[in-house]
Amino acid sequence: MLRILLLVICSIFIFVNSTSSSLSVHDNFIRCLSQNSPPHLSISKILHVPSNSSYSYLLESFAQNLRFSSPITPKPLFIVTPLIDSHVSATVICCREVGLQIRIESAGHDYEGLSYTASLPFVVLNLINLTSISVDLEDNSAWVESGATVGELYYRIAEKSPVHGFPAGICPTVGVGGHITGGGFGTMLRKYGLAADNIIDAHIVDVNGRILDRESMGEALFWAIRGGGGASFCVVLSWKVKLVYVPPTVTVFSVARNIDQGGTKLVHKWQTIGPKFDENLFVRAIIDAADHGGNRTLKVTFNSLFLGKADKLLDIMNESFPEMGLKTNDCNEMSWIESVLYFSGYSEGSTIEVLRDRTPQRKNFFKAKSDFVKEPISESVLEELWKWCLEEEKPILIFDPFGGKMDDIPESEIPFPHRKGNLYNIQYLVQWYDSETAESTEKHIDWTRRLYEHMTPYVSSSPRAAYLNYRDLDLGSNGDDKTTTTNYHQTQSWGLMYFKDNFKRLAIVKGEVDPQNFFAFEQSIPPLILNEEERNRAKKKQMVWFY
Repeated sequence: MLRILLLVICSIFIFVNSTSSSLSVHDNFIRCLSQNSPPHLSISKILHVPSNSSYSYLLESFAQNLRFSSPITPKPLFIVTPLIDSHVSATVICCREVGLQIRIESAGHDYEGLSYTASLPFVVLNLINLTSISVDLEDNSAWVESGATVGELYYRIAEKSPVHGFPAGICPTVGVGGHITGGGFGTMLRKYGLAADNIIDAHIVDVNGRILDRESMGEALFWAIRGGGGASFCVVLSWKVKLVYVPPTVTVFSVARNIDQGGTKLVHKWQTIGPKFDENLFVRAIIDAADHGGNRTLKVTFNSLFLGKADKLLDIMNESFPEMGLKTNDCNEMSWIESVLYFSGYSEGSTIEVLRDRTPQRKNFFKAKSDFVKEPISESVLEELWKWCLEEEKPILIFDPFGGKMDDIPESEIPFPHRKGNLYNIQYLVQWYDSETAESTEKHIDWTRRLYEHMTPYVSSSPRAAYLNYRDLDLGSNGDDKTTTTNYHQTQSWGLMYFKDNFKRLAIVKGEVDPQNFFAFEQSIPPLILNEEERNRAKKKQMVWFY
């Protein structure tokens, strides 16, 4: 709530002090966009202003976190929905020319609303029209534009083949663009790693408006955008992804146990065996509130995908985790694309076309934080954690296991560093479905912060790690005023949490490709510009990655 109030104050200040110049900024942007766009395509088809009904529709439909879609949330001067790549180039060029900030939106799932809010005058570049997907089975690859959703990508792959897939996230309405740039993990991470681990090429628009591919952008920038947050460096237009093999039949199960009926012991053991299962097996644990006999309690649901048939799955579970008591009738065999619907929570009877049609899911207000766990948490500490959860009305804890392929990939391979040594990731999530009062909203957010503080001794440290795709401004912010020099050393507080030792490397890449910090926002990578001596020293030390 404090952030929203500050944004409002900044917006009022800007309005009062720049009324006389706002018209010229408005006109100059439109003039520039028209001059830099193809003459045969009128910019009226891509430019949306507050007086257009399309403007309100785009704002409302893409704001997934309702905390940032209130009447007092600052709104963009323009929303641009490019039809072709050159429209993206023109938008970048014109925002630089007239001094507007740019926000890049693929599906609006940013946890802190950074893809569609800002305190200074800004433009939203909404990639809703850039959704092309081209699957090449001979090459085991696909080109997917950043405005497509993860669900659309899954659908188009399955449309061509029952034995190909892609290892990305569980939520089908997440935009491909933002998901991959943050890393992107899902049910096949233990077999194939992250979405960002399976990228072959990319097309981008750089700070100068140039359209580049992997070869022309260089390996340093290509490294940075795969897990380092692409919006800090450029606009990613499309990705070439590597398809992976999935068997014709996979098996899923969801087994729930009440915490007060042995659930704690199951979670405690899961911590040690979940990351060590056969790499074809993914079993996550979800803790949420439940009503049991009229009493409010918690339950744990073990939610699983196995890349194989049920009989083999049962053999693994009965040998490694007999305490769960998995039975044949708990298991459901299906195709991999059907498992996507299963994990996404679509109602029984839904067809895979819901992935293509971008079926809207219910929006809510939410706040989330994340941790990585390196040592099993004791039963007594888990019991304390459950007590904390019972203080909140709709708490959700999601434990995603690592291990398998994640142990085999070096921390420096891409910017996402959370590899070997991590047992699992925790997402702490609280949701509410009406705005209630400012005090009530602050109460929900305060709960996540207090719980996060309580968990400090039991999770990773030096630095305490966090997942970029679960963006959290509580970790720190450099503001979004690009006229102010962002200090690399001041941003280490949050940068090291997301990227560990990769953070400095990211900042050096930023200093090379965007030294004036045009692509700036609250947690953008700061430019670290080296002098000649520092560059030579870095080259000798890190010849593998430096320019």
